[in-house]
Amino acid sequence: MTTRPFLLALVLAAAPLGAQSHAPAIDAAAAHSAAVTAGEVQHGTATPEEHGASAEAACGAHDPNDIITPHITDSHCLDVPSFPKFWAPPHEIELPRWAPIHLGGLEVDLSPTKHVVMLLLAAVLCCVILIGAARAHVRHTHEVGRPKGFAAGIEAMVLYIRQEVAIPNLGHHGEKYAPFILGLFFFILIANLLGLVPFGSTATGNISVTATLAIITFLMVEVAGMRAQGLGYLNTIFYWNKDLPLWMRVPMFVLMSPIEVVGKLTKPFALAIRLFANMTAGHIVVLALIGLIFTFQSYFIGIAPAAMAVAIMMLELFVAFLQAFIFALLASVFIGQIREGAH
Repeated sequence: MTTRPFLLALVLAAAPLGAQSHAPAIDAAAAHSAAVTAGEVQHGTATPEEHGASAEAACGAHDPNDIITPHITDSHCLDVPSFPKFWAPPHEIELPRWAPIHLGGLEVDLSPTKHVVMLLLAAVLCCVILIGAARAHVRHTHEVGRPKGFAAGIEAMVLYIRQEVAIPNLGHHGEKYAPFILGLFFFILIANLLGLVPFGSTATGNISVTATLAIITFLMVEVAGMRAQGLGYLNTIFYWNKDLPLWMRVPMFVLMSPIEVVGKLTKPFALAIRLFANMTAGHIVVLALIGLIFTFQSYFIGIAPAAMAVAIMMLELFVAFLQAFIFALLASVFIGQIREGAH
């Protein structure tokens, strides 16, 4: 199985629609302020308070008692553990800010954010884990005749997704789309799991990320339909039933063609909203329960929220696998449906 479609899927999925547009006057003022402060710090003319205020403005000020919003929202800063006192409050590291790109009258900010970093980390981990497991599989097969250890576990997951999810739904000669389905599954799974580790962030709780994944899947579905059906692909857009008489065929064409187009668009919309809503809702519940402990400030009352938070976290671990599985399953079903007309 070639790895090129898999790597292409990872590269595309790691580039979310996270571009943010800002008012030119506000951006210009913020850039000027940041430049002045950076120059003052470099020449030693800025006070620590001024420097701290600038860093706080760049990272976005928030209530220190608010532990919910920073975890599920995007920002231009990364939280890192304090060293050597790991139990102390985390530090914020500001990510580099790039000059905005001007598209006509629109100003687009393509600077990296916390979720972009998490997506790139998920892509790197996905490549390292899967390629490493594949090489270990070959090495163990030559040595003892079978895979073992971690490589055997990854092989079981790959075979299950390929043989039980992708190929049965992709249809006749649909094996060539299996690497794309596998890439979606493992990339989304790792991105989901990164949101459950300390100092991590849930990139799949960003609607821009899930929308990008859905658009990539939509394009793959439509390309698969074009390749399988040729000119017959137009029948998936324009409703032209040759079994009806002409006096019925024309009004049905006018009525049903917009419905066919809307039906195409609802599929990626459902993919984006489902993944976004499930990953966001679970984290809000967990963090809200943790917030109750600090609200009541009582060891006795805090036992119940802590136990419930642990239970929800265990459920979130299951949801991380489930949502990656559902996204891969629906993608394979959509590809199989549009290819069905050619077989």
